[in-house]
Amino acid sequence: MHTSSEPVLFNAEYEPAEPLGRRRVPRSPVSLDARIGRGGLDRTLCKVTDLSIHGARIQTYSGLKKGAMIWLTLPTIGQVAATVRWADDFEAGCEFQAPLDALTYAGLTALPT
Repeated sequence: MHTSSEPVLFNAEYEPAEPLGRRRVPRSPVSLDARIGRGGLDRTLCKVTDLSIHGARIQTYSGLKKGAMIWLTLPTIGQVAATVRWADDFEAGCEFQAPLDALTYAGLTALPT
């Protein structure tokens, strides 16, 4: 029992938390071949380079515009509606209209790259 008014010191191990910045959840690096459609028949290939339950970063072969609504066709699950939140040359960040469920997300991040 400690009866002194002096503070008690003890050793503890800790791991610093890494800030997520503006992100709600961390992203996982992936390398998934996918397709983008913007309605109608216009489809182009792209590569998903990172993924979260809320969105994806993609590399495209044609430019996208911020605010555009797209259909991102992902392996094993098919089309997912997404909004382009930022675009820079041939890379863009997309937010899914509905988050991926945990099982779907786990399956996509486990696919071989």
